[in-house]
Amino acid sequence: MQFTAQDISLLLNGTVEGDGAVTVHQLAKIEEGTEGSLSFLANPKYEQYLYTTNASVVIVNNDLQLTAPVKATLIRVENAYSAFSVLLEQYNTFKLNKKGIEQPCFIHPSAQIGTDLYIGAFAYIGQDAKIGNNCKIYPNVNISDNVTIGDNVTLFSGVTIYFDCVIGNNVIIHSGAVIGSDGFGFAPNPDGSYTKVAQIGNVILEDDVEVGSNTTIDRATMGSTIIRKGVKLDNLIQIAHNVEIGANTVIAAQTGISGSTKVGENVIMGGQVGLVGHITIANRSQFQAQSGVSRSVTEEGKKWAGTPAVPYNANMRSNVVISRLPELEKRINELEKIIQELKKGSQ
Repeated sequence: MQFTAQDISLLLNGTVEGDGAVTVHQLAKIEEGTEGSLSFLANPKYEQYLYTTNASVVIVNNDLQLTAPVKATLIRVENAYSAFSVLLEQYNTFKLNKKGIEQPCFIHPSAQIGTDLYIGAFAYIGQDAKIGNNCKIYPNVNISDNVTIGDNVTLFSGVTIYFDCVIGNNVIIHSGAVIGSDGFGFAPNPDGSYTKVAQIGNVILEDDVEVGSNTTIDRATMGSTIIRKGVKLDNLIQIAHNVEIGANTVIAAQTGISGSTKVGENVIMGGQVGLVGHITIANRSQFQAQSGVSRSVTEEGKKWAGTPAVPYNANMRSNVVISRLPELEKRINELEKIIQELKKGSQ
């Protein structure tokens, strides 16, 4: 699709500086802009590219002062970064605007599906499944029996949702994610072998949750594994059975949360954080990447780091000491030599 600079200016409440009739059909970084592309400049470090870019239109801040001629048409706005984010959202909406049911796919006769759907080829929708309105189910998605899915849900290719799971409204699940696989439950036997414990619970994703690619959320042994409203999960995260994650918590890639742990609201976890099972994490806790959390965190709003995780400032001080260990070792060796010489002199 093509838009003129004037069209974009009206959408963003901006002012055109240059040819308002010039058209664009793609988005690009300012240093990679080509004819027909739209870019933006928000960071002063990239201002040099404004004077060399081949982009047809560039969004800039109102207060930008030009220091050389510019080939591109400019659209001046209050905040170029925010304005460009609006365009990205619009562009993404156009790209993902799919409707209809492709064939071949399988929809069980007992399944209930809403209106304005997109169901891609080779998707599978099982017995008694319920799917709301305006959902997008991409090719090769597997929705098992008795799954309930709300409105405005997007399931990208390769998502698997096991039986009995519940997905709320406005949820996005990216490719390869698995919702409701068995929790890791095995009972040890006297001979050293293990017997599988049936996992008969489910997973509940509340409204406005986003789940990254290849993330797995295990079903509860009994009851539910619950991801509360507004939680954002990155790629490659493992969430074990009976875990509960509080509203608006954000978790980065490769984090693992062990069974029955309860995470509070508005928690932030960096990449590769690990939590043991059966602990609780207070609201607004923050964990630096690669933190290892081995006990409950009861104080709200604290920052943690290290393995085992300790208060952030204490971890930073420890790191300073560790970096000085070679120097300290050298000084200790020197002191030992002095002590030995003093002992010899006193004999």
